[in-house]
Amino acid sequence: MANPEDFYSLLGVSRTASEDELKKAYRARARELHPDANPGDPEAENRFKLVTVAYETLRDPERRRRYDTFGPEGLRGTGAGGGGQGGFDDIFGANLSDIFQSFFGGGSPFGGGARQSGPPRGNDLETAIQLEFREAVFGASHEVKMRVPVTCDTCSGSGARPGTSPVTCSQCGGSGEVRRTRQSILGQMVTASPCPRCGGVGEMVASPCPDCRGEGRRTAERTYTVDVPAGVDDGSTLKVTGRGAAGPRGGPPGDLYVHLRVRPDERFVRQGNDLVHVLHVPMVQAALGAVIHYETLDGTEDLVISRGTQPGRVFRLRGRGVPRVGGGGSRGDLLVQVAVDTPTDLGKDEEELLRMLATARGEDVAPPDTGFLARVRSAFK
Repeated sequence: MANPEDFYSLLGVSRTASEDELKKAYRARARELHPDANPGDPEAENRFKLVTVAYETLRDPERRRRYDTFGPEGLRGTGAGGGGQGGFDDIFGANLSDIFQSFFGGGSPFGGGARQSGPPRGNDLETAIQLEFREAVFGASHEVKMRVPVTCDTCSGSGARPGTSPVTCSQCGGSGEVRRTRQSILGQMVTASPCPRCGGVGEMVASPCPDCRGEGRRTAERTYTVDVPAGVDDGSTLKVTGRGAAGPRGGPPGDLYVHLRVRPDERFVRQGNDLVHVLHVPMVQAALGAVIHYETLDGTEDLVISRGTQPGRVFRLRGRGVPRVGGGGSRGDLLVQVAVDTPTDLGKDEEELLRMLATARGEDVAPPDTGFLARVRSAFK
């Protein structure tokens, strides 16, 4: 699409215009130039297209930077300045109905916007379940009990007494909405709103169901099984489609959102999909090495503590962490961080052995504690 004019001039804003200023300017220009307000005027339609191109360029920081730096030529390959093959409703890949939705809260402000008629959808519901740490790691099935609006069995959701049926609303003719046409400076304006007589359903219940009083639903206790996938974390939310409140008068149900709470584990701390555990190892084992029977979430494994292991060293057990949700079986790792424990309550023989070790290594140590306090401590052992 040719664009001989400066984009800022097309919108009537300065080159330092903010996002809000761009939006206000585009809204005003769109109302002025929209084809519905200028029927049979191809020039107005072309100007409207150019204004839309200008706004869609300047509202995007990267496109705006390229335009400011290189002009229209800088937009080649970014979706701008092409041949307009997307047509009037698809410029820069942005559908114009979406633009009007963001500005005017519906379809085109000049009327013609579609509205879904019929019984409204039921509300979404929320609940929470408590998971053990292992359940969050490996997945589980949990039952949740709730009192929810469900379809009335007596009338099958119609709201009408058995043997009768709802009738078409006489005010909206079954469309569920009423339209009003008025003249404005832009020409004929059409507005649509839910029918006040039937509430947008399009039907009226002359003889309501005695059990649900014409609502088409009633409250009952239901038990749902929620399948928790492996790898979920505390604070995650699952969506269970169609398990929310039943819609009134046979409308579709909403969804159920299940918030997950995970109890912490005594040994493992989760970091993303990895697990971290601080393992306390006696000084002698750290110095001489050892094979420890180590309990992972998958069972007992032999963990080799190498000779001369220092405090803080991390041993990585690959694939023993948390599964990645939807990751096809891949898992994080288990990181075992060593804490070397120095003995604090040595017996006489143990102390003597350590002093012999210090002498052999040429290390200076404190002399034996043989004073009054040592005798007092030994009296209370």
